[in-house]
Amino acid sequence: MRPDGNREERGPSERLMEEWIQRYGDGLLRLCLLQLGDHALAEDALQETFLRAWRGYGRFEGRSSEKTWLTAIAVNVCRGAKRSAWSRRTVSLEQLGELPAPDGTENSDHTVTAAVMKLPPQLREVVLMHELQGLKLREIAAALHMPLATAGSRLRRAKQRLRRDLEGWYFDEH
Repeated sequence: MRPDGNREERGPSERLMEEWIQRYGDGLLRLCLLQLGDHALAEDALQETFLRAWRGYGRFEGRSSEKTWLTAIAVNVCRGAKRSAWSRRTVSLEQLGELPAPDGTENSDHTVTAAVMKLPPQLREVVLMHELQGLKLREIAAALHMPLATAGSRLRRAKQRLRRDLEGWYFDEH
């Protein structure tokens, strides 16, 4: 608390920032790349995400996990970036291949990624947060400031569209 009674805004320690970058950086970069479609813009968005997290750390109340909080910041940064003139560019799936896969494997077949990229932005956001970032529905709802039912409905609709769009690409061995 400052002498004037206002809360002191203090960023996280350098060690904590390094931990966030190490733990969440690759996943957030993938999220930004899939949202923005350009590697340079995604890197800028990632930097802006961590800068906003550092500046806003004093207001972080811990009602969600750090991962959820950082993901929400990244989604908002990407939304702002998409409103700019640079947002007209499309994603290059080759650029996505430059990043390590979330599970550490290599995947040269970008069929699923291409199908996700064709989803409307509201559905794509939710499916990326759930599948790529591993957030639970309640975390997605909190991060996007929407009712839990809305987040669930969007995720269901996204999965239905993906199932329809990927029919024949993936076969079930039942």
